[in-house]
Amino acid sequence: MLVTLTDRRVFGPEWLFERKLDGVRCISFRHGEELRLLSRNKQRLENTYPEVADDLAAQPSDDFVLDGEVVAFEQGRTSFARLQQRSGITDPDRARQSPVAVRYYVFDVLHLDGHDTRALALRSRKRLLRSAFAFGGHLRFTNHRNTDGEAYLDHACENGWEGIIAKRADSIYLSRRSTNWLKLKCGGGQELVIGGFTDPRGSRVGFGALLVGYFRGDDFVYAGKVGTGFDDRTLRELRDRLEGMEVSRSPFAGSARFERGTHFVKPELVAEVGFTEWTREGMLRHPRFLGLRADKSARDIVREQPLEPKRM
Repeated sequence: MLVTLTDRRVFGPEWLFERKLDGVRCISFRHGEELRLLSRNKQRLENTYPEVADDLAAQPSDDFVLDGEVVAFEQGRTSFARLQQRSGITDPDRARQSPVAVRYYVFDVLHLDGHDTRALALRSRKRLLRSAFAFGGHLRFTNHRNTDGEAYLDHACENGWEGIIAKRADSIYLSRRSTNWLKLKCGGGQELVIGGFTDPRGSRVGFGALLVGYFRGDDFVYAGKVGTGFDDRTLRELRDRLEGMEVSRSPFAGSARFERGTHFVKPELVAEVGFTEWTREGMLRHPRFLGLRADKSARDIVREQPLEPKRM
């Protein structure tokens, strides 16, 4: 089930509120001895986060499907950039030796002990989740508030969180995007697809900036350049990766002009990009690179448009 971005700030008693976590969405499956952790685009994750798999394997139930987010913390905040240091590891022994500790925050149960729970109300699923599983170690229950969503968002923004998620307490679980789960963000940012890069200048290594965009139907729409948020290692490694994806023509729709020294690539890599806002011309203002997203498919990346605020 996917969330919908909104500018809404006033909610009635039928809503509950969770902290928005900046990590990797993860669905966990256990059936007897078989245990799988899958990303949104169905990549296997149990060897990347073996300590999470261990805690799930130790649960009293051996038949369940859970939904949650794998995160890493930095100075008390979830950090996607820090989690990136674990994302490419597929050797469980190497993953266990990583200095980056991870936690799996579970917020929903879809199946338990032979029963499909998706048709239960969210509040009932949360109660079932809390009572049926032993939380601790690398496995955490995602707490929620029942009231004061606007005050909770203010608290989130004051403490440097990503934002909060508002969910209808009586909603069933749907395997699609829904307005029953709403995303309230503290700042701008979303996933975008890399369509090119520019040559570095001066003492810069790797590349100067990434050219990014999003899909609107079959069109790949240019959204601007991202030139900050990289360290030297990322600049070099990403340049090497992008060189193997180069194409001779721009993948972007329309007639945008690009500077000399621009290289175009197949629009396949997804990047998490923070920014302050969209300009009137549809470009990113003050963008910064946060990391690559191996858990999302390029063709799924569209420009996020917030719903109009409602009062209830």
